[in-house]
Amino acid sequence: MTRLSLENIEFIKILATSDATILQAGMNDATRSKLNDEIGTILREYYREHTMGLQTGWTQKLLDVGIDEDTGKSAIACARRLGLDIS
Repeated sequence: MTRLSLENIEFIKILATSDATILQAGMNDATRSKLNDEIGTILREYYREHTMGLQTGWTQKLLDVGIDEDTGKSAIACARRLGLDIS
């Protein structure tokens, strides 16, 4: 299971507040891998909890570290623009 590290928290906050075009231009292989693996897993589970009613626990975990619903939705939208499959 993916854990919510400080790095993952910051990555989600960056996704929520950044322009996908700028992120895409500066993304290297390591960053793309992290986005696809760890951050993608967190955001997919968060999305499933909000759309399918599954109790994944990610909503509460993200709230506990200051990532509210609007920030989560913004991060998902940016991740999708970067080519990540969230659904």
